[in-house]
Amino acid sequence: MRQPFGIPAWQHRWQARHGWLLLAGGLAGSTLLILCGIALQRQLRPPSAPQPGSRQLPSPPAQAAWISPLRAQCSVQDRALVQRLNGLRQALPQRLQRIRIDPSNFGDRFREDAFGNRLDVTPSMVVMHETVYGLNSAINTFITHHPNDADQVSYHVLIGEKGQIVQAVDPSKRAFGAGNSAFNGRWVVTNAKLSGSVNNFALHLSLETPLDGEDDGPAHSGYTAAQYDALAVVLADWMDRFAIPPEHITTHRHVDLGLERADPRSFDWQKLQIRLAALGFLC
Repeated sequence: MRQPFGIPAWQHRWQARHGWLLLAGGLAGSTLLILCGIALQRQLRPPSAPQPGSRQLPSPPAQAAWISPLRAQCSVQDRALVQRLNGLRQALPQRLQRIRIDPSNFGDRFREDAFGNRLDVTPSMVVMHETVYGLNSAINTFITHHPNDADQVSYHVLIGEKGQIVQAVDPSKRAFGAGNSAFNGRWVVTNAKLSGSVNNFALHLSLETPLDGEDDGPAHSGYTAAQYDALAVVLADWMDRFAIPPEHITTHRHVDLGLERADPRSFDWQKLQIRLAALGFLC
């Protein structure tokens, strides 16, 4: 075999016998350089941001399960009621009175909680309240500036004794209707130093309290037929727009974890039952 030009015979024979060692050594050196390069890149690369949801959300304290008084019902014999409620529902955009309240009493729905978890801001439940005092008193409270968190309060909709429907907060916004609260084991913590609330995923609706209920008594004379009509129409609108099931309509009394709220007192679920059935939302 012809020797390579310019290489002594002894060197050629040594390379022929031991060339695999040179090849292996070269590959090992190349691999080492590659590994060192990767390590250096990792050191120079900025650390990735923590993934949302990496911190565990604290669970709300145990509470009684919500068992909805509303049941499935597909037919209503009172055709006049069906006709009246459907007419009211069609007229809802014209009947809705919108007011502008102070910005301190409502806010945007949070898209992340205090721990970086992403949140669905679509309303998924309704909390019913009562005003305790008159409709105008509630409105005056909402339009008043409240710099202290403890004084800030609002509902999305108020329903007067005569069936007036007043929108104080747009459904896309977060009303301050419930403080320390949860529903079916769910709340949203927006401040890691405080307990959670349902406000970020709830819609709040309040019924005007009759005169004989402007106290802290356990009951009063109840709400008017016009209020139940308006209530059913507003609920039907929300249930349709946000796919809220009937079992997610509840009370302030139930969601309140402090066990201090009793509203809405003297509420007649059967009157709401027949009206939602008449509108076709319980079938």
